[in-house]
Amino acid sequence: MNPGFIAGIFLFCHHLPNYVSICLCKEINTNTVSHQLHRSTQVIFALMAEYFKIGKLVAVHGLTGELLFKHELGKKTSLKGLQAIFIEEKKNSFLPWFIESTKIKNEEEIYIKFEGINAREAATKLTQKEIWVPEADFKKFAAKTAPASLLGYTIINNNEPLGEILELIEQPHQLLCRLDIKGKEVLIPLHEQTLQKVNHKKKEVLVELPEGLLEIYL
Repeated sequence: MNPGFIAGIFLFCHHLPNYVSICLCKEINTNTVSHQLHRSTQVIFALMAEYFKIGKLVAVHGLTGELLFKHELGKKTSLKGLQAIFIEEKKNSFLPWFIESTKIKNEEEIYIKFEGINAREAATKLTQKEIWVPEADFKKFAAKTAPASLLGYTIINNNEPLGEILELIEQPHQLLCRLDIKGKEVLIPLHEQTLQKVNHKKKEVLVELPEGLLEIYL
């Protein structure tokens, strides 16, 4: 990412970690979690929140069901105090997995073990699964410099609100913001030429888009 763009983004994000994709999800299928509602109070409360994708289970570690979790939280963490994470079994359908133990490997990776997963074979089925957490947990464990802080912000183009940022995708010289406008997916680039200002108080990102960009999608 070129220095000029980093300098511009620094005003509102301070720096950009090497995030591949950071998503915001607002819906969870409650029918898929019924068999795990032995902690129903916590789960049902969580369903009311927005969810953030924070990484992926990348490999099995050892023979007792432990997994290697590569996260995108922007800082070293053991996730101490986090009781459960959510895995997207299929689109907009999530299941809670309760954490038995965690251990830091490095700034981006954690060894994690879930309740009920006690063998390598069982853990293997979870590899390459994406991990989601409620908004409150994301704010607790993610670095304040994480670009994901812009999720949910409204893109404003020449004083016209376009929609909320649903996903952020990092590319070499820009960030792409995925919006839903009139039922259509729209990708808004943030770089030196388009980004004007970020208003954290109003949760707005002010941009000036090239003429004709929106017409490509709409």
